[in-house]
Amino acid sequence: MPETLMKAVLVHEPGGPEQLYLGEWEKPQPAAHQILVKVAATALNRADTLQRAGKYPPPSGASPVLGLEIAGQVVEVGTGVSRWKTGDKVFGLLPGGGYAQYAVIHEDMAMPVPKGMSMEDAAAIPEVFLTAFQALSWLGKLKSGEQVLIHAGASGVGTAAIQLASKMGANVMVTASATKHQICLALGAYAAIDYKTESFDKKVQEITSGKGVDVIIDFIAADYFTKNIDSLATEGRLVLLATLSGGKVTDFDLRKILSKRLQIMGSTLRSRSLEYQISLTREMAAFALPHFQKGTLQPVIDRILDWTQVQEAHRLMESNANSGKIVLRVTE
Repeated sequence: MPETLMKAVLVHEPGGPEQLYLGEWEKPQPAAHQILVKVAATALNRADTLQRAGKYPPPSGASPVLGLEIAGQVVEVGTGVSRWKTGDKVFGLLPGGGYAQYAVIHEDMAMPVPKGMSMEDAAAIPEVFLTAFQALSWLGKLKSGEQVLIHAGASGVGTAAIQLASKMGANVMVTASATKHQICLALGAYAAIDYKTESFDKKVQEITSGKGVDVIIDFIAADYFTKNIDSLATEGRLVLLATLSGGKVTDFDLRKILSKRLQIMGSTLRSRSLEYQISLTREMAAFALPHFQKGTLQPVIDRILDWTQVQEAHRLMESNANSGKIVLRVTE
């Protein structure tokens, strides 16, 4: 293979997982303040499945190759790079390009792989822990002693959020299917609600003796919106990160927001400015990296697959059968 080319997971045309294949793509070159990383592992995110289906184009200037997070070894540094040198092991969040043998990342978006941590574990951290930290700390303003409800508790972001919220001193409850309750409780949640058989708003009121929770982290949106509002305590905060059940709500009484003095906010991370993402990365790393080093925070991985099994990996994510992250090992 010519040196200017590399292997990457590509998409024949927008559609299902069967459209994914391993092909050749132009090898990126590091610009000023970027580093070139030989990718050892990457991990799946919902954005990957949406982009594959043609429903979530990459931000302007980003690689069209799928993949928002990587772990690997620095093989080249661009001009002006001072933080890293060839041979350093790093991991971090990308706007795209992770499903490849090589990827470029801004030097300030890369974090050092904790000593003794595998590349697969490191690749499972960036997107979910940065998203969870942003939602809990920057947006939700979660404080020690507060109650937080995390929907999809066994998802990648959910498992990260449970751990981070616990480290922040909050009391964590989650929604998840019954088969996934144990993993959520083991990570630090004190209550788990089966969204398939229980009405979570009623359970929240029961668990909190009618007070409600201070913060809710939600990915479901439309189907959960009214119940979320009913589950929030006075001056509660609702953080919306996705709209898996749709984005339109009908027949809702807005006076509930006024009477309870609620805050409702939404965010995506991929479209944020580089400056915002660098600031978030620095703050999350300062909080979390010591815990990762000690093993008191850990990525939750459902399974590790070779990247030649990328179709299987996407099918697994879209079936919602996984608990935690699905990681792809990038092999020669």
